Amino acid sequence: METNILKFERPEMLYLLLLIPVIIAAFMIANYLKKRSLKRFAEPQMLRLLMPLQSATRPWIKILIFIFGYTSLIVALANPQTGSRMEEVKREGIDIFIALDVSNSMLAEDIAPNRLERSKQAVNRLIDKLTGDRIGIIVFAGKAYIQLPVTTDYAAARLFLSTINTDIVPSQGTAIADAIQMALSSFDVSERNKAIIIISDGEDHEVDALKAAQQAAEAGVFVYTIGMGLADGAPIPVYNQFGKQTGFRKDNKNNTIITKLNESLMQQIAAAGNGTYVRASNIRSGLETIFNEINSIAKSEIDAKIFTDYENRFQLFIGIAIFLLLAESLLAWRKSKWESKINLFEKKQIKNE
Repeated sequence: METNILKFERPEMLYLLLLIPVIIAAFMIANYLKKRSLKRFAEPQMLRLLMPLQSATRPWIKILIFIFGYTSLIVALANPQTGSRMEEVKREGIDIFIALDVSNSMLAEDIAPNRLERSKQAVNRLIDKLTGDRIGIIVFAGKAYIQLPVTTDYAAARLFLSTINTDIVPSQGTAIADAIQMALSSFDVSERNKAIIIISDGEDHEVDALKAAQQAAEAGVFVYTIGMGLADGAPIPVYNQFGKQTGFRKDNKNNTIITKLNESLMQQIAAAGNGTYVRASNIRSGLETIFNEINSIAKSEIDAKIFTDYENRFQLFIGIAIFLLLAESLLAWRKSKWESKINLFEKKQIKNE
């Protein structure tokens, strides 16, 4: 299906068209004041004798040409775009939900710059590799929330991913089971193959994570896990409202909390979900390995609607604007001498022979 669509790249520029009534009003006021001044100088009949080249219509012609030229210039600045086509194309792919842990332990810096930022960078790289797959994002800590439903809009996925931080989920914990259940209930009923990728350090998890992974496997959904963190662990930094680090999180006995990767749990979840576990490091995120495995899954054919790029049409309007404004500048306010000699209504005397 093909649809022609008109849109403006910079529609805010069209507000400059509101100056047109102001220009017309200013011209009319100036024209009125000029006529009033001339009337004080002489009577209309005398003015025609004293100023034979004066034109009453040329100022109006000039202002009209200027307004049309100004309008064309503003439209050109707004850059009208047309020629977009919506096409239904066949694509092959699978549905993927990224379940991203946003608990405070993901701020640990044993993986630079920290576990959460490294995870987001890896997901961004994954999005760059997607061609026909649909991707969704779930964030979880003490509870799980859908950040983005499955979509082929990769630009939207990057935008939503950029907004993720540890404050997005107020309650602490690692509700992996809730994240899996939410992904299962959020997949549509299509026959497309589906996968869930859990990115977490596995700390403070709930006991139902293995059961949820098994349910996913029974539903034909693959569950992959990426362990974020190193075996030695790291403290959890604390930041003030200005983003400056003020220390590290401490327990009730004022001891610095060291958060460690629960690698055993992440391996068990992947095994229960017929998926693969990969541990991230400062060298690799692990997502590339999982993506290669996902690519080996049979992909279903889907219908997708895409838009071609818009074509800029400002060139036509900028050409019209230049022509009109040049014509306005070349058009004199007064009549030329040869024009003043033309008088269609002049009475001619007929000589008697």
